[in-house]
Amino acid sequence: MSLFKTRDWWSTPVGEAEEFDHGCLCVANIDNEVNGYDKIILGSYHGILRIYNPQPQKTENGWSGYSAEDVILEQAFQQPILQVEAGRFSSGSDNLVLAILFPRRLGVYSISAVAGTVQHGSQYKCEVLYEHTLQRTAYKLCSGPFGGVKGKDFICLQSMDGTLSIFEQESFAFSRFLPGALLPGPIKYVPRLDSFVTVSSSWQVECYKYQVLAVASDSARKEESQNIRTGKRVTFDWCFNIGEQAQDIAVITFPQAPPSILILGERNIFCLTETGNLRYMKKLEYDPSCFLPYASLTEGTINYLVATHTKSLLIYQDVTIRWAAKTEYTPVQLQVANFRDLNGCIVTVSDAGHLSCVYLGTDPAIFVPPQVDSRELNYSKMDAEMSVLQQKIREKGGKSVITPNRNNEEDLQVNVHVGPNLDDISAATGMEIPGEASVPSITVRIQLKSRLLIENVKVDICAPWPLATNQNEFNVPSVEPKMPSELFVAVFQRGSSLVAHLFVQISVQYQNASGTRRISTVKAALPASLVMKAVPPVKTAVHKLTVDTNKPPVNLNDIFPELLGENAGGQGAALGFQMFGGPVVTVLASKTSQRYRLQCDRIEAMWIPLQELIKRLNKHFNRGKNGDFRASFDGSLPMQEYFELIDMHFECRLGVSSCAEMLNQRAAQFRVIQRRLLTRFKDKTPSPLQNLDTLLEGTFRQILALGEAVEESKMSQAVAANNLSSATYLLNLLIRLWLNLSNEEFAVLETTISPVVSDSAEQGWQEMTDAAVTHLLRTVLAKSAKDAAVNPSPLILPADTTKVKKHIALLCDRLGKGARLVEGMADMKERVIKMPGSKVIEEDRDGDGEIETNVVVPRYREKMHKKKKGGHTLNDLSSFGMPMSDQPSAGMANVKDQKKKKHIESLVPDLENMTLDNVNGSETCNTINGNSGKKDDVDPAFAL
Repeated sequence: MSLFKTRDWWSTPVGEAEEFDHGCLCVANIDNEVNGYDKIILGSYHGILRIYNPQPQKTENGWSGYSAEDVILEQAFQQPILQVEAGRFSSGSDNLVLAILFPRRLGVYSISAVAGTVQHGSQYKCEVLYEHTLQRTAYKLCSGPFGGVKGKDFICLQSMDGTLSIFEQESFAFSRFLPGALLPGPIKYVPRLDSFVTVSSSWQVECYKYQVLAVASDSARKEESQNIRTGKRVTFDWCFNIGEQAQDIAVITFPQAPPSILILGERNIFCLTETGNLRYMKKLEYDPSCFLPYASLTEGTINYLVATHTKSLLIYQDVTIRWAAKTEYTPVQLQVANFRDLNGCIVTVSDAGHLSCVYLGTDPAIFVPPQVDSRELNYSKMDAEMSVLQQKIREKGGKSVITPNRNNEEDLQVNVHVGPNLDDISAATGMEIPGEASVPSITVRIQLKSRLLIENVKVDICAPWPLATNQNEFNVPSVEPKMPSELFVAVFQRGSSLVAHLFVQISVQYQNASGTRRISTVKAALPASLVMKAVPPVKTAVHKLTVDTNKPPVNLNDIFPELLGENAGGQGAALGFQMFGGPVVTVLASKTSQRYRLQCDRIEAMWIPLQELIKRLNKHFNRGKNGDFRASFDGSLPMQEYFELIDMHFECRLGVSSCAEMLNQRAAQFRVIQRRLLTRFKDKTPSPLQNLDTLLEGTFRQILALGEAVEESKMSQAVAANNLSSATYLLNLLIRLWLNLSNEEFAVLETTISPVVSDSAEQGWQEMTDAAVTHLLRTVLAKSAKDAAVNPSPLILPADTTKVKKHIALLCDRLGKGARLVEGMADMKERVIKMPGSKVIEEDRDGDGEIETNVVVPRYREKMHKKKKGGHTLNDLSSFGMPMSDQPSAGMANVKDQKKKKHIESLVPDLENMTLDNVNGSETCNTINGNSGKKDDVDPAFAL
């Protein structure tokens, strides 16, 4: 921000609701007056031409400003005025005339003064000299002595399609179509080179010789050249890539400055030599609106003005800023003019028509400070005052803090309340759960309390998929003291997937009284009845988990009163819960022992019921202050099933990557075919398309199909991520029950094997978990110094999941042998790690010192060997649909995926290079259900 402002010499608003842009302003001695003073020529998009001759009078209060006599001409045209330019465009006179560019017409006019016979003075008139009707919509023009003709100016007109039309005053010369022109850009004429400089749509500065354009004739007669649709390619003399869109070009022809070309970009100013070499570049920290070079008094330097969208006017000498001043508006064009009472005046105009003449400078200081009465200094009083001030500084300094003081009395308090009962009328909308007519919802009440008046409070509700809310954000205008604001939002399950955790996050953004932006975050716990319902228990299941307790079994009807359903009034020894759109989980209470069993066909679905069971048992037995309830797990960890979920999620990641890569290839191929077709259409000699139109249509259909495949693959990955997250929560809870971990150790375990499965294009869950587990194995779980010297692997997409599975198995093995996750704790008693089937853990090291663990599972290894033997191809990718674990039938899913693959292949018939068989992909995202129960004999204590 500048301390100075531009000083107004003369200003006036132009018209009412008129629009102006770059090119509408010009300054010149357009009436060819003898004194040579400039006039301001202004044309608007409303077709009104105005010419001003500012003549403010010096008064005691400053300059008098605008008067009605300053307007010497005002004339309305029928078309919008795109640009005004002054030059010697008439063959019969050497005087300056005015060229006005309209969308479909180019007119040249003479401005002359007629002496008056009365006291009103002279009057000005605008007479047309000649006009050219344009065949194409005009964009911009430039002028100069093309071809080295002295004393005359010709006009080069640029059309919207990139065509350059040359007009030698009253006659039309020729038209040329610049190669590769898609959108027009700024264009200027370089007199020393007799060339045109423009910036193409490919963001590169191109220089074309006038003689090259003139001799490249592409039509039999000159009259036909304005009707061209395709032109003979002309080559540029040189080009320079600036990498951004150019706003304006200026050619430096001042005597003191070196011949240069200035280009104003969106974020940079480039200075090039006339041969296309970079002299210097100035990076801007703001958005420029326009610029204007002017003559410099220093030899070998270039001065230029830059106007910004922050209403600033900056003066540069080469790359050094020399002055900065604030303006009242954002200029769209700048000019420097010489008037009767002021030379070097800066003329600016805004897009709304605010025209002003300003100059740079400061007002002299008129305030004279009064003379201070001399007095004798009392040093004793000064010492006493200094002591008091130092005491206050010490008191304040002891209480100062760098970080914000988070005391209990916050400016805004956020209270969240979740009702104990579900909504009587469900507010669920947009459900995607097959087989479910309706799902319940629950209302969350959000209360905002404030000590002070707080305005513009934004509340965001984040519900993890497949949960959803009826409203994601609220904008509260104000929260007044002692008048809390309450918001209500309904939460329900929308997607067809397992819910990984039962909470929603509420974030509140506000600005406190000191002006600091603050964010408060609160989590609201949801009831389990929101995502599962009561069903009859199932006798048989694939997976079984048994939890031991130190208390006698309780009636399940007492701890699950809201999830009884048809089981109400029963013995309370068995309950069945079904996830919405998912499997049935059966909870059994032993009749003779202190154990509980959960069984289900999918291991990851038992996470929420097991968590609810332990939480409710804790609440039931630990009602007093001295509760000693404890649960434990002595069964086998479901490592094989957990590893299969890791493989499924990883294969879905590969599927998304393969589909995205295929989509990029097809998009690149589509652009190549488009360019070839465009070349054929531009060719003057018709040639056969050679089935390029068929290839274009087929590629377009494949792009649409692959776009749908990418969306379906991402949905498959989201489902696999939720399954893996639920299984990770379950595994961490079983390890805690198995080893009786403390809260601190369990926090380390959840940080290492994180249940938050978030995948990005750079990093995924597998590589992040592998790095975290490897760090633990190198530090607190290291057996020797050799283990601590292992180098961590880079966080890149691995080739497979072998390492992360080996490291997780090794982590569980070392924890089972008594290692602790937190240093300083006594080692635990060694526990025997139980693996399903014949699984053996063998530690080994490779040549790089990497920890290797051979997890030998005969049946699992045989399955993986069969997968690798088949190879990874895109034809096997089932990410076109949902994972098979979420489909009614795996066989039907295979048939559906094969049909979709054949459909994509059939979009381009008889074109071998368009098939999907030549591109590598990944395997089908199969969900292989293991068996942690493994044909165990049915315990009579858990009989239904």
